[in-house]
Amino acid sequence: MSASLAAPLPRERRALALLPLGLLVLAGAMLAGVLLGPARISAAGLFATLADALGLAPLPAEHARDAAVLGVVRAPRVLMAALIGAGLGAAGAAMQGLFRNPLADPGLIGVSAGAALAAVAAIVLGGSLFGAAAGLVGLWLLPLAAFAGGLLATLLMARLGTVGGVASVATLLLAGVAVNALAGALTGVLVFMADDRQVRDITFWTLGSLAGARWAQLPVVLALVGVPLLLLCALARPLNALLLGEAEAFHLGVRVEAVKRLAVVLAAVAVAAGVAFTGLIGFVGLVVPHLVRLGFGADHRLVLPGAALLGGALLVLADLAARSLAAPAELPVGVVTALLGAPFFLWLLRRRGAGA
Repeated sequence: MSASLAAPLPRERRALALLPLGLLVLAGAMLAGVLLGPARISAAGLFATLADALGLAPLPAEHARDAAVLGVVRAPRVLMAALIGAGLGAAGAAMQGLFRNPLADPGLIGVSAGAALAAVAAIVLGGSLFGAAAGLVGLWLLPLAAFAGGLLATLLMARLGTVGGVASVATLLLAGVAVNALAGALTGVLVFMADDRQVRDITFWTLGSLAGARWAQLPVVLALVGVPLLLLCALARPLNALLLGEAEAFHLGVRVEAVKRLAVVLAAVAVAAGVAFTGLIGFVGLVVPHLVRLGFGADHRLVLPGAALLGGALLVLADLAARSLAAPAELPVGVVTALLGAPFFLWLLRRRGAGA
């Protein structure tokens, strides 16, 4: 009997398996993302390319095509998807914990709408708005503008949502709604001003795509997503305390206002970095954290890293579907994540409405 009492409960056993399972799923998704697609890569081609890159063996001539596809297109794209998906998943988990609402999404803090506004401004106004900086930064103009716009929108939301030095969850939500509405209206004005080519560019950017992933971008994304991800995981215990309520968390020694501000800023940086390089990608930050909570419990020490791992896997697989389903054409990855996420969102609403 004592042995049975000491045995972990089923959910506890599942929780212990979450991180190994997440690592396994992410590794499998990345392997599939590297090997599969319109141009199939053989396992022998992958190993030959790795051996050549590591200096272990020269690349056989029959695997030259595989090496070119892997090195130029496939590998940076899969790594970019894994990093950005991890950032979106962890940011969504943090926002759901902060707002104590499983329907919360990183878009609530205004970062996506702000990034979209700045990106559209860069496309439509270009050199007239950014002057000499447009020619100086070249292809980096759009990502830089989107990143800055996302952060500025989030800071505006945080400023509007803070009254008397206190940022209540309800006020932050209302401020996020207002910032999203304002950014959406200004984006609409810019779209009205755009010509046909600019409207086409705006449409493709807002639908999201990983087709532009390059090796030169990966160190930037790794820094802007990886550092906030690690710091968000360090906030797991304060976020757990906030689940009890702000007053209870304060009595447990949590610096509630500092935690709320830091969580919002870190989530904004991670999401803005992703949006800057891929455009708008929805539902990853909503679906993945909620699935982790349903299966493994609400402990943020597991939810945050678990959501990061599974978010990376989901975006890698969504990108694989985007470039495979309509080959040789390519679907926007934001469309694929919406097709996956919208039915789940509707199911979640019905489940909550039924009191489940």
